[in-house]
Amino acid sequence: MFLFKGRSKEMDLRILELFSGIGGMNYAFKESGIPGQIVAAVDINTNANAVYTYNNRQTTVLNNNVQKLDLKTLEKLQINCILMSPPCQPHTRVGHKKDIEDNRSHGLMHICSLLPECTSVRYILMENVKGFEGSLAHSLYIQTLRKAGFHYREFILSPTQLNIPNTRYRYYCLARRDQNFPFGCEHIWTEFPTIKQQHKCINTIKNILESDSLLSADFLVDQKTLDRRVQLMDIVTSSSANTMCFTKAYAHYTEGTGSIFCPLKPEQMHQIFGKLKHLDNGNSSKENQSLERRELLQSLGLRYFTPREVARLMGFPDTFNFPLEITNRQKYKLLGNSINVQLVSELIKMMMEQIS
Repeated sequence: MFLFKGRSKEMDLRILELFSGIGGMNYAFKESGIPGQIVAAVDINTNANAVYTYNNRQTTVLNNNVQKLDLKTLEKLQINCILMSPPCQPHTRVGHKKDIEDNRSHGLMHICSLLPECTSVRYILMENVKGFEGSLAHSLYIQTLRKAGFHYREFILSPTQLNIPNTRYRYYCLARRDQNFPFGCEHIWTEFPTIKQQHKCINTIKNILESDSLLSADFLVDQKTLDRRVQLMDIVTSSSANTMCFTKAYAHYTEGTGSIFCPLKPEQMHQIFGKLKHLDNGNSSKENQSLERRELLQSLGLRYFTPREVARLMGFPDTFNFPLEITNRQKYKLLGNSINVQLVSELIKMMMEQIS
């Protein structure tokens, strides 16, 4: 239990999850062990809401625009905590960095307009893409926190800092009204200032892989992509200790959207790439060269990580599932828009840590 300032009794958290997606914040809250409940979740994406409901039937999921929330609704929900992951596209190159001029920023701006008057909210955790910290939206959000009387701390962190083999740098902001934090605010933190318990470490790719017997040929990289893009891929093996950030375009595009898995031992893989390099520099006929190259590429056995494997890298438990009607492409897109559950659970614990 946590004691809120100005209250005579202990209270559990009553959480509103905004821009809730597939429920990453919900799983992070459960992983944190902090007592309380997700009172409601709000998102406009129907596929995300279907996945959320499928896995969390006890939580009210509002298929609605965040801009439709008002003070009366927030008071009715009796919340004291907000966990949110606003759209990142306004702050990315792909999204043209339109910042607050992007319609997808309007939800966060609306929350900023409500926070000073919503005095029941004592804790807020917000996640966004790295780069948000340089935006006008960030400036307005921080101004709002100050105006509303929140203490806050900012971070740019990656799951690799918890020995999880996935690079996914994100911006995080913890805010609370009642107590300051036991560590400074002079800068944006790029490491965890306090972690008191041992993490469950994945360490290498091997521990998140599905059994080969469960995999279909659908996950193999097609020959056309191999021919054109193999030299641009980030290829990892079961002994690798890192993977690229998986984006919503994973398996639709191969370059810069996430790592590709090779089932061979590293020395076998490098040997094949050595042969490919030698072949490209050789003098054999074009026809023979093309055939041999194709055979070598196929012998690599390159495939995409499955949605289950990506979900494991992002900290989702194996009890998390997708409804049958959600396609693999939709699964990758939804996961690419989600959060790392284990990392956020550590931040939730940090947010609730009391000053002795």
